[in-house]
Amino acid sequence: MTKQQTYDDTLRTLSEGSVRVHFDAFTDIDWENPDFAVDPRDPRWMLPEADPLGGHPWYRAQSPERKAEIGLWRYANIAKVGMQFENVLMRGALDYLFSLRNQDPEFRYLTHEITEESHHTQMFQEFVNRTGVDVHGGRLSFRVVSRLLPLAGSLLPEAFFAGVLAGEEPIDHLQKAILRSGDDGHPLLRRIMQIHIAEEARHISFAHEFLRQKVPGLGKARRGTLSVAFPVIMRVLGDVMVIPDRRTAEKMGVPRQVIKDVFWQSAEGRKLLRDLYADVRMLAEDIGLMNKVSRRVWRALRIDGRPSRFRGQPATRAT
Repeated sequence: MTKQQTYDDTLRTLSEGSVRVHFDAFTDIDWENPDFAVDPRDPRWMLPEADPLGGHPWYRAQSPERKAEIGLWRYANIAKVGMQFENVLMRGALDYLFSLRNQDPEFRYLTHEITEESHHTQMFQEFVNRTGVDVHGGRLSFRVVSRLLPLAGSLLPEAFFAGVLAGEEPIDHLQKAILRSGDDGHPLLRRIMQIHIAEEARHISFAHEFLRQKVPGLGKARRGTLSVAFPVIMRVLGDVMVIPDRRTAEKMGVPRQVIKDVFWQSAEGRKLLRDLYADVRMLAEDIGLMNKVSRRVWRALRIDGRPSRFRGQPATRAT
């Protein structure tokens, strides 16, 4: 079986998975369930230590009421950023799909993914609406550039799908850590994360397989340029997804120095930053994007380290 045939089979498997297991934002979440009601004073909005901010001494020293208030702000803003990111993803994927040849299995899989991401944007925005928190999501620079980013779907598809991973991997990592922590979080948030993790597993798998298929065949100059751009894309978009900007931090009432400490000046923050990218470091090694020059960029951006041995390897063993 050729590499192309293996890739096509993988896409068919992912497509069939989307048919068998998929979720609807307004069918699979019982928004009117009294247990899902959003009360800003509910202590279950308190951030667990698995969240970077939740583990900081400043946050732990706050009253339960303040912890819940800050936690709800943080969750709402992450959901808004997620909605914005997936909006960009859908527009870029549609741009990529427009000129695909007939019979290309990428068309079917990516349209499944776009459908799922559409439900995710509805799910995230509905959550934001019900919190009553007026968050704006990503930093202003991201919201401005987001008008142009979808063009990379057809013009620079390998960079575009690297960007997809840059947004999806950090949030997937943090959501899994929160669910694994066993903390008594709010059931509505837990349900949203469960749905998102289940479907993002396919989306992340596709982005990995897409890059494994396409990047080795790029010309030397284009592959060399991507090798340097790859860690930059990871760090820039990853920060957009994870770090509340100055305006949001002020509304949350979190001192700027605490934000700087958590993201990523403290020893714990620096370790988490490296951990977020263990899987994509493995991918970069496998597809020839690690070289003398690009390794320096990974190091300069403080996201270097030992790559995972397999996708999803626990961070304590991967770094």
